[in-house]
Amino acid sequence: MERAIANARRYVLLEFYLCESGALMERFILLLAAAAQRGVRVCLLLDAYGAMGLQKGDRERLCSSGVDLAFYNPLRLARWGRNLFRDHRKLLVVDGEVAFTGGAGLTDDFDPDLRPETWWHDTMLEIRGPCVADWHALFARIWNRWAPFPLAACAPCSTPEYVGGGLGRVAAQPLAVARSEIMRSYVREVRKARQRVWLATAYFMPSWKLARALRMGARRGCDVRLLLPGPFTDHPSVRHMGRRYYQSLLRHGVRIFEYQPRFSHLKLLLCDDWVSLGSSNADAWNYRWNLEANQEAQDPDLAEQVETMLQEDFARSLEIDLADWLRRPWHRRWPEWFWGRVQALLAWISSQVRQRTGSDEPL
Repeated sequence: MERAIANARRYVLLEFYLCESGALMERFILLLAAAAQRGVRVCLLLDAYGAMGLQKGDRERLCSSGVDLAFYNPLRLARWGRNLFRDHRKLLVVDGEVAFTGGAGLTDDFDPDLRPETWWHDTMLEIRGPCVADWHALFARIWNRWAPFPLAACAPCSTPEYVGGGLGRVAAQPLAVARSEIMRSYVREVRKARQRVWLATAYFMPSWKLARALRMGARRGCDVRLLLPGPFTDHPSVRHMGRRYYQSLLRHGVRIFEYQPRFSHLKLLLCDDWVSLGSSNADAWNYRWNLEANQEAQDPDLAEQVETMLQEDFARSLEIDLADWLRRPWHRRWPEWFWGRVQALLAWISSQVRQRTGSDEPL
């Protein structure tokens, strides 16, 4: 990503949720400022809540260097429930030739050199070919809603067809749609899978359709595995909510692995040779409140790379055994019961707020 920005000739488009001042962001500020000063148009779109850690001085440096800086859905007390709508996407588009997406943020947590003991385990995907134009269009739609500087002048470059054997599409979750396009793809591909279904997510609160598809996949003989966070997570309560699903899944043959070395922040699904990788977690909050986007690809070469990566992660994980899970004492089960009740309450409150905001979501 840093090399792509350093080599940019026409424009750089960045859209990120997490962004805070630090050593990693300092590198990006210098790269973006240098690009803007050599005549490259630089558009930086940050979620107003996720970027609260970006200090005022760094914001001023970006703007003074010529970077166009905009914030998605600034927080306002008077807007009440509409503050819950957030831009959770992570993407970079450079010159219409290359794009990146995944789960990482612009914080020191994602750089193992800066935080070798606590860095968040994540991945980004580099994309070339016709799909880059779709990522450009996705960025422009939100940018032109929230930025005072339109993006129409920056049309994507024509890109050659991908010479490999893969096919791809961009799956986006717009707030105006009640059902998630990404989750529909998840359920459809899990149902179609014949050999394997490997799901990695930082927060696991699946819809009943996805949970059922995972169980049915295991029952028909697929190798169904979940890679989930272990003891390291930024939201322990959400981990307990997700663990409520373990017993049912394990009984049907789903294998569950909890990553041990650090916080696993991956967001991807591998079904046979089909891959979906991007910003979307398998949890209900994404469906209701977040702008999300994943790159989907039917590509044996990419699937092989993802398989290798996940095999290494499974080896660093603790596999949950059904018999051991059922023998846990009550004080180990209690957090799941408690946070399950909290989850149900939050879901009800969320649905009420969503109904009141209606079509006034801040697209």
